[in-house]
Amino acid sequence: MTIYDISEKAGVSIATVSRVLNGSSNVSEKTKKKVLDVIDKYEYTPNAFARGLGLNTMKTIGIMCADSSDLYLAKAIYYIEQKLRTNGYDSILCCTGYNLKNKISSMNLLISKKVDSIILVGSHFICESEADNKYIADAAAQVPVMLLNAALEAPNVYCVVSDDYTSMYEATLQMIQSGITDIVYFYNSASYSGKKKLAGYRAAMEEHGLFKGEESMQFYQGSHEDIPAMTNYLRQLCQKGVVFRGIIAADDTLALAAVKYARESRLQIPKELAVIGYNNSMLAHCCDPELTSIDNKLETLCQHLISTLLGVLGGSEMPKKTVFSGELIKRGTTL
Repeated sequence: MTIYDISEKAGVSIATVSRVLNGSSNVSEKTKKKVLDVIDKYEYTPNAFARGLGLNTMKTIGIMCADSSDLYLAKAIYYIEQKLRTNGYDSILCCTGYNLKNKISSMNLLISKKVDSIILVGSHFICESEADNKYIADAAAQVPVMLLNAALEAPNVYCVVSDDYTSMYEATLQMIQSGITDIVYFYNSASYSGKKKLAGYRAAMEEHGLFKGEESMQFYQGSHEDIPAMTNYLRQLCQKGVVFRGIIAADDTLALAAVKYARESRLQIPKELAVIGYNNSMLAHCCDPELTSIDNKLETLCQHLISTLLGVLGGSEMPKKTVFSGELIKRGTTL
């Protein structure tokens, strides 16, 4: 028996059940009795040491990320922990890697620690197979699960995402409109977010009859920290005869490698090679000229995610999915 089961049997929302458990006065006596009757019938005891029955919660949130050495994920964790601490919550961080078995293990560990909620940072936690996402839905039957920049439709799962598709689509259009037509998309992830970015790039290229199939999409499989290897990948691509006057990268690290490639090849930026990155990280200021990059509003996403979480824990009805638009920040690597 879970809070979701109670909401179904009582014919009320999960938020209403939460309000009853937390002793909120914002529930009619009739509704309160309906919920309490179901609780009594099935002898339900909330987790986290009878959370909400007049006792204190654990005031602890579980955070899962695939790789905390990733600049984007590390920054997200910082924003989330700061916001949680400001609101009186501690956190437990699990770096899971990308293996599904390890993700499930970490999820079970956090549940066993009686956390009040679990936050999944980044889009690598969402799989194509519905069966592989079951561990998230199972966890959400016990505590609210928050997804940062990924989406999953399931009870008690809340998503805050950046519109990666539109951001990449519009960035590609701007490069095309500047007169550059030989554009390669340079990426290293097939995650939920990664697929949205790729789809946005591809849609813009296809609309203008510029998409060249596999030649237009270059997937780098090496370490996300090995910029020399990324640079060498582009060098080999040129040696194979692939023509590109523009590179749109899935993150700023890949874009920085493109700038390094241009310098080593004595190409003028942006006249002979234009480059756009993604995430608008500190790396955008670490090259000359500075990097044009898409700002996916990470801080805003994290702030909204925590606000949504606090609302859920407080028994309020909160939006299941919120989408924010990105913005292309133009600097010296584009015309």
